[in-house]
Amino acid sequence: MHKKDLLAQTIEHIDIKAIDSTSLIDSMRKMSFSSRDTASAADILLKMVKDGQSTNMLTLAGSSSAAGCMQVYVDMIRHKMIDVVVATGASIIDMDFFEALGFKHYRGSTEYKDTQLRDLYIDRIYDTFIDENDLLQCDSTIKKVADELEPGVYSSRAFIKELGRYLTKHSVKKDSLVQVAYDNDVPIFCPAFSDSSAGFGLVKHQWERPDNHISIDSVKDFLELTRIKMEAKTTGLFMIGGGVPKNFAQDTVVCAEVLGKEVPMHKYAVQITVADSRDGACSSSTLKEAGSWGKVDHLFEQMVYAEATTVLPLIVSYVYHSDEWKKRDFQHWNKLFEA
Repeated sequence: MHKKDLLAQTIEHIDIKAIDSTSLIDSMRKMSFSSRDTASAADILLKMVKDGQSTNMLTLAGSSSAAGCMQVYVDMIRHKMIDVVVATGASIIDMDFFEALGFKHYRGSTEYKDTQLRDLYIDRIYDTFIDENDLLQCDSTIKKVADELEPGVYSSRAFIKELGRYLTKHSVKKDSLVQVAYDNDVPIFCPAFSDSSAGFGLVKHQWERPDNHISIDSVKDFLELTRIKMEAKTTGLFMIGGGVPKNFAQDTVVCAEVLGKEVPMHKYAVQITVADSRDGACSSSTLKEAGSWGKVDHLFEQMVYAEATTVLPLIVSYVYHSDEWKKRDFQHWNKLFEA
């Protein structure tokens, strides 16, 4: 078993612009089970896009970016479907920023022994492979960017914006989520930022500069995202997976109330997940359950119990080919924090 043979076939990210799912979604709307749920989710995302008053948030957890959906998320930003991103650090750094530096994810298999993969410095995400030597270079680049910044406390949004600035000069792949978001003033929040390749680079940065370093403040993240919720007229959530990003975005309603400002619940909400709700989790609550906490309205909400790579491209392709996004403007929420 040779490393070059295992890292021979790269993941090819699906292009929703080249595939028109309109007729399929229209047909699924007349079906049952997950098909009808998927069509309903597509209808709600379309409503979010058509609603010119709505600030739409993408929350992103899991590994769908590495598995071939990275371009879907880029196109959602570039085509004005999404105004704010809340994600895991892994989704933004280990997957997107990683590929922007020129590295790849590879088609692998679950059949190889993980002890052998460890010997070859190959990391596995189910049936997807990553060269750990490439990840180490990603860590080093995070440290390099941190080393060049003024010492102080940053929100993850502010630091990721600096990563976008770095990519404008140094990216190998020009079509990354971080850079496209930077180019269009779309903020990206990673409330658990250190739980990723970024964490290793920042730890080394602080280790070498104990008295002269930057740090990431997740409370500052929460305040900044809540400020967006307070300024926005209407909000919608499009959630892949659950966990911290989902809960973080939903909690802005409650946080605004704690700060003395009454805001409406999130008007629109879609969650795509394979998690179960019977253990009280579902990667945070179901959308109906979230209503009891005053977070999500029930008028336009849909749970889709499916693995994201199977339904996400259909949903986003449907909205893209509606052309409704052409009527929207970028909301430039990053500018809120520049005053």
